[in-house]
This record gives sequence, structure tokens and C-alpha cells, in this order.
Amino acid sequence: MSTETLWITLAALLGLVVGSFLNVVALRLPARLWHQYRRECREDLGLEAPSEEPPPGLLGPPSHCPACGHRLRPWENVPVVSWLLQRGRCRACGTAISVRYPVVELAAAGLAVWAVAAAGPGPQALAYAGLGWTLLTLSLIDLDHQLLPDGPTLGLLWAGLLLATLGIGPPPATAIIGAAAGFSALWLVATGYRLLAGREGLGGGDLKLLAALGAWVGWQPLPLVVIASAVPGAVIGLLLTAGGRNRHEPLPFGPFLALGGWFVVLHGDQLARWLYGAPL
Repeated sequence: MSTETLWITLAALLGLVVGSFLNVVALRLPARLWHQYRRECREDLGLEAPSEEPPPGLLGPPSHCPACGHRLRPWENVPVVSWLLQRGRCRACGTAISVRYPVVELAAAGLAVWAVAAAGPGPQALAYAGLGWTLLTLSLIDLDHQLLPDGPTLGLLWAGLLLATLGIGPPPATAIIGAAAGFSALWLVATGYRLLAGREGLGGGDLKLLAALGAWVGWQPLPLVVIASAVPGAVIGLLLTAGGRNRHEPLPFGPFLALGGWFVVLHGDQLARWLYGAPL
């Protein structure tokens, strides 16, 4: 086995394991945030705190079947393999297990392999894989809840700034300007849309996510991020509308920002050559 094949294999295996955890985060983090939000609202109104049990934490208890409560044993929680062997059903009660679980695990593995293929083995590939995994998690949460939690979003921003000081990504000053420009540019777009349309078009999480991506790419590639996000977003929106979807129904923009940002971080120069005829 060649060294390159070994690294690709290790990246894929690590991605599968991380993907299993991302499924947990995408499910449990929003539940905990909504629980905290309801609790704070009741406290602000002077009402008694809800008697409901807090949702499970990110690190425990272990995964279980939501239908019967069966706690998964280690051999029932092997990424992708367990789902296939159990034919997508709980071993205890037979309830169907969503295909989303193995799909997310495979996606996380694919992102890790992509990062290693683009950057080569080393710290940069690990940083890119971490970026991809976080963007995947944010996309899942945004699709489910139209929410981009501050924790992972701002974590990406600070990670981008920190990596810039370590020589991964743009120079530190460029990363700082990129973060500020990303937030400001999308804030202007969101404000203009609200004034013209009389309703919100972008959420605060979208602004923070573009700021985070600006920290990873710097300010110069930000137009590419916007283009690479807006074009597929517009195409999907038009297709959904043509299929009968209410055009006033909000369409989460976070997944498209994640897609555009990922492409520009890994392949910004190639995309710039294709669009502008010159690298960044």
C-alpha cells in the first residue's frame, strides 16, 4: 500500500467515526438550545421553570433508539456497517432508522478524503477536514431548524483567525479584514432586502457564517464565496418553486454558504481562473 493510499484510508476511517458523532451533534445541540431558550423565556416572564427533563448532552448518554429507548451496543454503532447489517432498523424493536445516519457518516469521510487530496497529509489537511465537518454539521442543523448556532459558527471564525497566525490560510491581517468584510457585506444585503421586501431574507447566523468563512479565505475571495453560494441557492430555489413550493417559504441559506465556502477554501484559485481568467 502506497503512502498516499494509506493516508486516504486513514482519513476515510477517521471521517466515518467523526460523522457518527456529527449525527449526534446535529440532533442534540438544537434540542438543548431550544430547551435553554424556553427556560430563559419563562424566567424573563417570571414563570416557573419547565419541569421537563433537559435533552441529552453531546457526550452522553450513549446513543439509543428514539422509539423504544434501546441503548446501542458498540457493535450496533459501527458507522455505516451496523446500519447495513441491521437493514436500517433497530435490532430491538424493528423501527426504521433514517438513511441520513450512514449518509452523513459517508459525507464526513468524503470531506476528510477531499481535504487530504487537496492539501496533502499534514496539519493543513486536518484543519480543512475540521472545517468541512463543522460546515456539514451547521448545514444539517440549518436544514432541520433554520438555525446556525453561535457555538460552532463562532468557533469556525476563531479557528480561522488562529490558523492564520500559524501560517495556514491568509495572513492574519487579511483574515481579520475578511471576517469583518464578510459580516458587513451580508449585513448590507440583509438590511437592503428587509427594507425593499418588508421581511427578513437572511438570518444573523448567515452573517456570522460568512464572517467565519472570511477569516478562512481573507477578503479578496469573498465575492467568489458569495457567487459559489448564491448560484446553487438560486437554482435550487427556482427548482423547488417550480415543483410547487411556496416562494415565500424560507429556504435555509447556510448549506449554500457552507458549500461555497468549502469550494473556495480548497479550490479558490481554480475557481478564480475559471471565472476571471487569473488566480486569486
